[in-house]
Amino acid sequence: MPLQNRVTPQGNIVATAARGTLMGNRGRLHDADRRLVRRHVGSYRSWVTCVLAFKDRRRIPMTPGRYTELFFLDEATALAAGHRPCAECRRTDYRRFKAAWLAGNSHLGLEGDPPIETIDRVLQRDRLFPDGTQRVFVANLDELPDGVFVTRSDLPAPHLVWHGTLRPWSLTGYVWPTVRLDCSPVTVLTPFSTVNAVRAGYSPTVHASVRGAPGE
Repeated sequence: MPLQNRVTPQGNIVATAARGTLMGNRGRLHDADRRLVRRHVGSYRSWVTCVLAFKDRRRIPMTPGRYTELFFLDEATALAAGHRPCAECRRTDYRRFKAAWLAGNSHLGLEGDPPIETIDRVLQRDRLFPDGTQRVFVANLDELPDGVFVTRSDLPAPHLVWHGTLRPWSLTGYVWPTVRLDCSPVTVLTPFSTVNAVRAGYSPTVHASVRGAPGE
């Protein structure tokens, strides 16, 4: 039976046999029986995404007493759920993300090269409401960069903004048909400050199925 450790763009954690392309961490979320008992730890802010293999390290998912290994379809999904690149196993991506995040959020007045903990505090505010549910905001579709996730009243499932279209998300990849972009208001799942980082030049990796339409 699959473990409950796969993350959706809404930040929910579900069980599926489908494999992800990135691993993540938001603290210890499971009990001694490897059952998920919480979605996040309130005091844990360093929500990261990691590569699946690094320096021959081996882990047994949901080992009792250890952090809960989470998995994502791709980086765009992980960003929408509130995660960022790991500073160790994804050092280059981490540096690119931090630089773009600071450039895109210059209105916050963070000077020089602040510690990542400062950014994590802002991300914590942007990704969660006080009751622990996902924080979202409203924007016009034509103002959003490629790589962010949205929903709309007629499109309740998460959709990726990508090359002039909205690509429906699933646990196994992006599905069809697509929806053409317009200027309508949508609910944005990707945290506000992360959207600013993407707009400032951070391009998240996206699952290969996004290019699976006939003729693309």
